[in-house]
Amino acid sequence: MAKVTFVPKPAFPSKNNQAQDEDEEEEYDMASHSTEDPVYPTPQFARCFKATDPYADSLRQSETGSTGLPDCGDSIDPLTFEQILEMDDDEDEREFSKSIVYGFFEQAEATFDKMETSLSTAESQKLQREQELVTLSSLGHFLKGSSATLGMTKVKDSCEKIQHYGAHKDDAGQPTDMEDTVLLKKIKATVATVKVEYKEAERILKQFYHDPDV
Repeated sequence: MAKVTFVPKPAFPSKNNQAQDEDEEEEYDMASHSTEDPVYPTPQFARCFKATDPYADSLRQSETGSTGLPDCGDSIDPLTFEQILEMDDDEDEREFSKSIVYGFFEQAEATFDKMETSLSTAESQKLQREQELVTLSSLGHFLKGSSATLGMTKVKDSCEKIQHYGAHKDDAGQPTDMEDTVLLKKIKATVATVKVEYKEAERILKQFYHDPDV
């Protein structure tokens, strides 16, 4: 089972506790962790977790639209994303938040590739279907947590469906008796959908950071 690096959550997110976080890194096994807990692929994502909890919200007086984001519809929650931006020292350069966002882009692309590989294996090897469903559920859970941190609501919701289907559950997270083949078809369709949703969110964020590739 794949390992990811997990950093214990600080009392409140800050760039100043980066060194301490890196000293406290420990190996984190997704398979042994509750699927209800968020999983963050890098120390940067872990440090951002508190930015979305109720206590952090109570300390921040954010207003919709103050991030300077272009019209993002329901692809990105501006209030959640603004809490990431508030950790930037320089509002012009925004090096800290940009590193988090672009780190997520890399993680998302890699996770989508793993999902496609797992789906292909499940389609070609019947005996591997159950194991691939478990893998897909873990990958959905993995990407759900990090996308939620950045306020990517559509991506988060689709990843949650992938997590549920892989765990033999329906859209709402309730146990289901659907056959493996049906669940895999649902996951395949959802992966196609979430890729489109991700590309739209990526375009919006790259535009925000004045990426020349947009």
